Amino acid sequence: MKQGRVLPYLGPGVLSLSSDVPVPATPEALVAQLTAKATVPHKIRNRLTQAAQFIENFKHRKSVVQLMNEAFQAVPQPSALHTWLARIAPPMVVESWYDDTFTRACAAQRPQGDWGQVQGLSQSEHFSTWAAFYDARGERLKDPTPATAWRTLVYRPIGGRSPAGNYLVSDSDYVEVLTEIDIQTPIPAEVQRRRQGRGFLFLGCRFNDQLTRTFARQIMKRSSDQHWAVLPEEPTRMEARFLEEQGICRIPLPLAEVAALICAG
Repeated sequence: MKQGRVLPYLGPGVLSLSSDVPVPATPEALVAQLTAKATVPHKIRNRLTQAAQFIENFKHRKSVVQLMNEAFQAVPQPSALHTWLARIAPPMVVESWYDDTFTRACAAQRPQGDWGQVQGLSQSEHFSTWAAFYDARGERLKDPTPATAWRTLVYRPIGGRSPAGNYLVSDSDYVEVLTEIDIQTPIPAEVQRRRQGRGFLFLGCRFNDQLTRTFARQIMKRSSDQHWAVLPEEPTRMEARFLEEQGICRIPLPLAEVAALICAG
């Protein structure tokens, strides 16, 4: 990672390393928070994308965005791993949750012109525009060309709280992206450029859901043929198959232990 040959891919589980986590840290916790404030049918109360779709259909898309903004309004204290990653400045960091923990770490550790982010966009709000680039000040770039000069690009494929409250969270959000993702349309060209020849290290990620597997598979496409995943839990049958198919070497150690080893390196 220090040499830029391995790219971190952060899942929601990385929040377990922070001492203060005032946001939902799992899909289950998030859907519980959403359905506590909006009534949805009992059979989908524990299903994040379906619950978000129901709220969108019956209360409007703005209600979904408002609830998501409230859920992730607070910013967790970056862990030692977040801070270490911000300092070493990888060419790209993939963030697959909605909190602003890592961008907060970047803001504290890096000069403003040194990094920025690109977020996936919901087609219900940004029809025909798949992603938006933001500089370190949170200003949207009209032209993504300046992003090529950033030392680090933070790629948030399912969106994020800051700076504009962009979220891929409902069924329709994902259907639109999944229709095109196999031909890479939703994945920005700069992301595709930076992944070439590089491996990924998955931290705080599980692959027991089709959506997470699909996004990881497509983001890894045309990168290196060797990747790693810290996965202390025994993988499910589908996870094991995914790891084998994608050339991902499982590291069966607790995330906190691996994070301590990384930060000491």
